[in-house]
This record gives sequence, structure tokens and C-alpha cells, in this order.
Amino acid sequence: MTTTNPPHGSRELSAEELAGRSDAELTEVGAGLDGVRIIHRERRFEPGSAGDRRAERIVAGFFLLTAISAVAFIVVFIAWPWKFSLTDDSYYLYTPLLGVTMGLALLGLGGGIVAWGKLIIPHEEAVQDRHDGYSDEVDRLTTAANLKDGLEMTGVARRSLLKKSLGLAGGALGLMAVVPLGGLLKKPNADPKNDLFTTPWKEGVKLVTVNGVGVRPEDLRPGGLETVFPDVEGGVQSPDGSVMLIRMFPDVVRTPRPGQEDYTWPRDANGKSVLTGAYIAFSKICTHLGCPTSLYEQETDHILCPCHQSQFDVPKDAKPIFGPATRSLPVLPIDVDEDGYFIAKGPFREPIGPSFWERPNYD
Repeated sequence: MTTTNPPHGSRELSAEELAGRSDAELTEVGAGLDGVRIIHRERRFEPGSAGDRRAERIVAGFFLLTAISAVAFIVVFIAWPWKFSLTDDSYYLYTPLLGVTMGLALLGLGGGIVAWGKLIIPHEEAVQDRHDGYSDEVDRLTTAANLKDGLEMTGVARRSLLKKSLGLAGGALGLMAVVPLGGLLKKPNADPKNDLFTTPWKEGVKLVTVNGVGVRPEDLRPGGLETVFPDVEGGVQSPDGSVMLIRMFPDVVRTPRPGQEDYTWPRDANGKSVLTGAYIAFSKICTHLGCPTSLYEQETDHILCPCHQSQFDVPKDAKPIFGPATRSLPVLPIDVDEDGYFIAKGPFREPIGPSFWERPNYD
């Protein structure tokens, strides 16, 4: 169907003359007022034809794919049995399933929009002359009609299947975006089963090197450092089990944080930790963004994080003194067993790694 717009002089028509015209006629008048000439407009298929119904089903199918994939994402995110363990096969499937379902949801939405434009919305060619001018009453009336005509061209008003499938896809996609935020709505509790608050370290667990060899006090010189892991199954591979065991110089005096006075070794005759030349164990995970704090500067007794240059003061139980980190590195309470090997006296008393929510201030 080819149409020709009224001449630009139709700007002289009064509002009364335009009042009785159809939306299609007002659209052409408005186009002429803006210097737009509709060269060609053609429907893809005749309304109600087999091709028209097939096009509608194709678009609705894409939107249905979005809805199903978004719901699948939500189900996987909430119900999939996963945990942060490199030995658990379900852990490897959790993230890929989230990626696949989210990708299919976005693909369905994009495919539906493209198919809608290619198969349903009429093909139109128009030419517009650029001009300046103030929008008068006629312009406002014809612009409104133009918008209504554009809505009619999309076919939404007369296609209930499209409206329902688009609404279903939009609702499911919006819910998919909101559901992951649910993890931020409730503060995690310190339940022993909560992975955020637990590590492999327990009372009596031996400190071993990456090769599984136990560590004795004589293995470290003053100012020395050894990266150790819990002597449990999967302990060396555990993402939250790495610990820095440091032997401070004999003349360095430790200033423990409250409640951590007996976390170091050796101890005096009264069973209290000595404050000079002590062995002390810190979590190796930076409290800023979780990088490995593997650099120990003996001359200053500082631990450095190579990622963002946070520095921690060892004699003050790794209190942050520089950089973006705001929390001290958690201290692992240690002891020596009857065979002369270092063991843990108990677990970390606070969650390790980056801060989340309003964690207690142990400083």
C-alpha cells in the first residue's frame, strides 16, 4: 500500500476540520506538518491469515522461552544443592546453569523483539525534511494520533497471545533480576552450618604445608613465614583454609586484640601466651576483597596485600594501617601437640575474608 501525504499547506486546517478525521488520516496530516512523506507502508501479512498467525506464534514462542528460562534461573538460584567445595560435583554445575538459563532468557527476549519487528510490524519507508518551528495545537493533535497509530501497527491491541506472552516474559525476566538480590535482604546468622562462618579449622587440626608435612616450632627462624593448611581432606585445596604462620622476632612485643590474648604460642608457666617472639597464625585472605596477603616485610613487621596495597601490623594482630582494608586479619588460635607439631586450638572466631553486612567489630 502506497500513500501520499497531504501538502504542507494542510497546516492551515482548523482543529474543527481535523476533529472528524480517523487516526490514519491524522497520522498522514501530522507527518506532512513535520515535513515527513510516507513513501511506502506495507503489512507483512494480511491480518488473520495463516502467515500472520504463524508470525504471532513465533514471537510468542521467543517470549515463552524467556519466561521459562527466567523461572529456571530462579529455581536453580534458590534450590540447587550447592556449596563452596571443590570436591562437590554440584558446585561445578551451579554457575554454568545460572549462565545458561540467564543467557536463554535474554536471547528469547531479544529474539522476540527482532521477530516482532521483522514479521508483524508493517514495513514503512519515510522521508523527513528538517525544519524549525513551534508546535501548535494541530501538531499536538496529530502527534498523539501518530503515537496511537504506531501502537496499532505493533499489533498489541488485537493480539491477545502477544500481550500475554510479552507480559509473562517481562514479569519472569524482572523477577529473575530481583531474586538474586534476596541474598542481601537478610543478614546471615552465625549458624555452624553456614559456610560464611565456617572453615576447615577445628580444635586439634594439624597445621601442614602444601605437601602435607606438619610444622614444628624449630622449622621457622625468627621473622620467618610459612603458608600452612588444615590437615583434613581437601584442606590444601580449600578456598578459606590458607593461613600464614609467622614467628616474630624476640624483641617484638605483641599487642593482642581483646579476647585473643591466648591465641599465640609459646606460653608461660601460667599458661598465658608470651608477648615477645611469639608464633602467630593469620588468615591469608585479605579483608578487603579476598586477595592472598602473602607478602611479609620483616623489617617493619607488616603484611602486605599485593592487589590493592593494604598493609597490616603484625604485632597488633594484623590491624590494618594502610590501604582500603578496614578489618584486621582474623587470627587462628594455635598450640603445639604432644608430638611437637603445631595444631589449631579452635576455629577462627570471626568470618574470614571481605566484610559483609554489619559484622561485629573485633578491633
